[in-house]
Amino acid sequence: MKFRLNKTGGKRRVDMTPMIDCVFQLLLFFLVASNFQEQARTTGEGELGASLPSVTSAMPMVMKPREMIVNLDADGKMYLDGQLHSEQQLAARFQRAQTDNPGNTSVVIRGDEAVDWKYVARVMGLCNDAEIPKPRLAVLTDGQEGGPNGGPATP
Repeated sequence: MKFRLNKTGGKRRVDMTPMIDCVFQLLLFFLVASNFQEQARTTGEGELGASLPSVTSAMPMVMKPREMIVNLDADGKMYLDGQLHSEQQLAARFQRAQTDNPGNTSVVIRGDEAVDWKYVARVMGLCNDAEIPKPRLAVLTDGQEGGPNGGPATP
């Protein structure tokens, strides 16, 4: 009895398509991941070598704080930035400053020594209406001839 041997039966073919797909998937993943890492390194968004503090609440500053100086002459006229203002104009300026820079608006009231106290109180009332905290009064201390630039010093 003769047996016939199948010569192709001993060689098996392996389908390489799934393995090639997996290799290409891995290759693409590592290329994309390395590209993101390179971008983070060049833009400075990589690892941060600092321990950041934590805060309960923080508010970004909108504008640099600026002191508003209101000058009162002996007649009770109100000047802001060298221009004469009525009470309504001054109230509008205070309100706009407080809206633009909430909580960081500072007002200094410089009154002539002969000015009636009611005008100083009116300006302080306008500050309260605009919710400007702690308006300050400019005064001269004992033995002082004047503050910087010949003007009165603030406490």
